Amino acid sequence: MAGMAQSDADSSAKSDTILRSILRDVLGLSQSQVDDFDADTELFGALPELDSMAVAGLLTEIEDRFDIIIDDEDVDGETFENYGSLLAFTLQKLPQ
Repeated sequence: MAGMAQSDADSSAKSDTILRSILRDVLGLSQSQVDDFDADTELFGALPELDSMAVAGLLTEIEDRFDIIIDDEDVDGETFENYGSLLAFTLQKLPQ
């Protein structure tokens, strides 16, 4: 049981690292900027780099790097509200 919780934590940490690298690469952010993100860091509307065109690029890159499919109806305004909501969305899309 404890091993399973550790595996989930490892998966979450790995997903967090990958998601931060996607934000850095697609939006052209600095590593230190994405390293400073916490769950409450606002994204859409707060980062000038994250406009509607960048959202499409981010979703494509998330699909590619996580090997998942994101349907248009899965994405809403809250998905990109803050870093925590984007990470939770991504983790929820991963195979269980």
